[in-house]
Amino acid sequence: MKKTLFLIVIVLQLCTLCYSQEKNKNFRVGFNLGFGTEIKNSDFTYTNQYYKLQLYYKLKKTNWFEYEILLQPEVNFATHQLINEYFVKSNEFNFQQKRDDYTKLKNIREYILNIGFVVRKPLTNTFSIYVLASIGPLIIDTETERLAKGFAFSDVLALGLTLQTKAFSVDLRPSLRHLSNAGLQGSNAGFNTKNIELGITFPL
Repeated sequence: MKKTLFLIVIVLQLCTLCYSQEKNKNFRVGFNLGFGTEIKNSDFTYTNQYYKLQLYYKLKKTNWFEYEILLQPEVNFATHQLINEYFVKSNEFNFQQKRDDYTKLKNIREYILNIGFVVRKPLTNTFSIYVLASIGPLIIDTETERLAKGFAFSDVLALGLTLQTKAFSVDLRPSLRHLSNAGLQGSNAGFNTKNIELGITFPL
């Protein structure tokens, strides 16, 4: 928690410094902190905490909407445990050892690079709402019964609220996320999570 507060203070200081310089309104950079948990089930537990950089570029602005692309490097710290050992079928090779291993609590790291598209609707000069869809590759460092170690994909659909101040903007973003490897590796049941994140961005 102390590390999180420290990072937020650093970002706020950067916001203040950057605001005194000339801005390019088409580019923004920021930092998001998020938390998530698996969509309710009885087979396993999964919780995650993640940190992501936000690199925005405004493609177009019309009378009604703004369109942006978004690059999101992310590090995700997750915990996972298989609860229902019978998810591992008895006809699998070495199934008992797999059950013993997969039912242990695991700490997982995921390294992600998502690319997103944002459709934003300004409601006032300081407040807007938006829809975000993103997809990108990831590397997961731990094998589980649901997802093989190594290469996979992250898909995210989110709704967001943005409050714009003179120096920076504050973002609140609930989302749904799906992880899978598209059948490119072994296990591919994947994870589905509901998430909430808070972010700060400022113009470059």
